[in-house]
Amino acid sequence: MRALPFPALAALALAALALAGRAPPAAAQGLDKVTVGGWSQPISEITNLLAEPDHGLFKARGIALDYVPGNGGGSAIQAVLAGQADVAFTDPASFYLALDKGADLVAIYDIYPQNVFNVVSPKSRGIRTAADLKGKRVGVYSLASGTRQHLLLLLAAAGLKESDVTVEVTGLLNFAPLIQGQVDATAATDTGLLVGRAKGLGDVDVIEVRDHLNLPSDIFVVTRKDYEAKKPLLRRFLAAYRDSAAWMIAKPDEAARLAVTRAINGRDEAINREVIRLRNLSSVSPTTEREGLGHFDLPVLQQGADTFRRLGLVTRALDMSQVVKSDLIPARETTKENTP
Repeated sequence: MRALPFPALAALALAALALAGRAPPAAAQGLDKVTVGGWSQPISEITNLLAEPDHGLFKARGIALDYVPGNGGGSAIQAVLAGQADVAFTDPASFYLALDKGADLVAIYDIYPQNVFNVVSPKSRGIRTAADLKGKRVGVYSLASGTRQHLLLLLAAAGLKESDVTVEVTGLLNFAPLIQGQVDATAATDTGLLVGRAKGLGDVDVIEVRDHLNLPSDIFVVTRKDYEAKKPLLRRFLAAYRDSAAWMIAKPDEAARLAVTRAINGRDEAINREVIRLRNLSSVSPTTEREGLGHFDLPVLQQGADTFRRLGLVTRALDMSQVVKSDLIPARETTKENTP
């Protein structure tokens, strides 16, 4: 999908950042706490959240931001359902699966409209298509992660089932087992592949999930109860998140420096810079060019839900128009972060 050229995007994000700087100060009586249940540990690609103590963009909106690490998109949703978090930082696949099990959830913001999932293997393994995965050992971040769900999409596209491969849980930094030969391939993301290459991955074949279905990589999800009861707070949260995304787009070098101390995997500033560049690019799409950061492409999400049902990954029809809501997303005319 076509995205706004990055230099123009960065320049325009500065305008949004300037608007954020004029946000009203926090209420005198204190800040409203919002806890984000993450899919990951505090890693460099979410530096815009981790740098809150430095840039204070959530505080400027009257919010005390907290982040609860997770182990995949499913665990982020579980944190919300268990009352341990207010907002899940999760993926559409985990969202579909939770809805299929009866969870009453609403998606409120499209964090990364571009699909960044892939399956990577050394060229010596000869795995160049999804069909080549049959009989192979494939690593995933966790059984509750988007890496596993998107692996299932790839397998199904080739007429394969999960039982046709051996799935190995290899953890977040899952390229080490691949390099060491413990698995034949690993399900990962663009940023994971970048780090893997920096650590000696060598020549690899990459199967991109977006070539089969360009689902968003991550979305914000809340319970319907909170969506109905906490609209003003969630609206402020999304405005603050939009501000933080615009900050990271406009100031990637600053974000890369802050990630050195804020992210658990951020020791190498040069790698941080590349990770942040990739994540900034995944934050935009033709839809966000027209409507602003965070807006959904509803037909794509519906196509994903329909595909999951057709492949037997969910058991019932899911109507995305009933569970995807855009009314809390900041209006484009007040952000200007994507104006061509």
